Amino acid sequence: MITTDLAPGSPCWLDLGAPDVPAAAAFYGAVLGWEYQPMEEGGDVEGGMFRKDGKTVAGLGKLTEEGARPAWMIYYTVTDADATTRAVEAGGGTVRVAPRDLGEWGRMAQYSDPLGGQFAVWQPGKQAGFELADEPGSLSWTELYTSDAAAAKEFYGGVFGWRFSDMEMPGGGGTYTLITPADLPEERMHGGLMQLRTEDLALTGGRPYWHPVFAVTDCDAAVAEVTGNGGRVQMGPDDAEGVGRLAVCLDPFDADFVVLKPAES
Repeated sequence: MITTDLAPGSPCWLDLGAPDVPAAAAFYGAVLGWEYQPMEEGGDVEGGMFRKDGKTVAGLGKLTEEGARPAWMIYYTVTDADATTRAVEAGGGTVRVAPRDLGEWGRMAQYSDPLGGQFAVWQPGKQAGFELADEPGSLSWTELYTSDAAAAKEFYGGVFGWRFSDMEMPGGGGTYTLITPADLPEERMHGGLMQLRTEDLALTGGRPYWHPVFAVTDCDAAVAEVTGNGGRVQMGPDDAEGVGRLAVCLDPFDADFVVLKPAES
């Protein structure tokens, strides 16, 4: 599970780059019940924060990188962003945004893994990360689709010290790898990775990609809001034994995410 104690190696933040900030804010407000709080007027950056029940859950910004696709960026807590950068480079990854300070709030960096999957890290200062997790309308899981699971485990294990455990999916659906931060018990699993054929990674032209899983109280109702507000459904809703009812969705700009009503414990 994802918590807000934000231990090293665990997810601590996510933000969305979208070409139309007001439209994206309206979409996620309808689907996840988020309130959008824009940055102070007069700044040179268009964007702001998503809040749920008065707590910050994610960020939203104008997509400005040329050629970039709209997508969610997931950040993981680290104690030293510069040391993490060295580990990324040693493992064959690429530095997309070198470590930099964001005032007194913290220090961030963004990377690509050796096959092109993009992710980011956050070295907390005054701001640790999101304030709500594993509750309806917040991040409950992170997931990597990759064309080479073995290579992904080697790389991310070297960067974050993650532990991995494989499980066979029902009906011969392949192997799913569960991810647990270093030095934390298995109940702190925060994500998984799954190997897919390159042709199944059409969103990114064959490159691996991370996406967020958001908890919801009613998967079918969330899907209805997705399709009713300009989004699309890639898969589902389907019931996954021991996991819950889920659907893989795209927002109006084709940023991918999952909505999940967790199974009753």
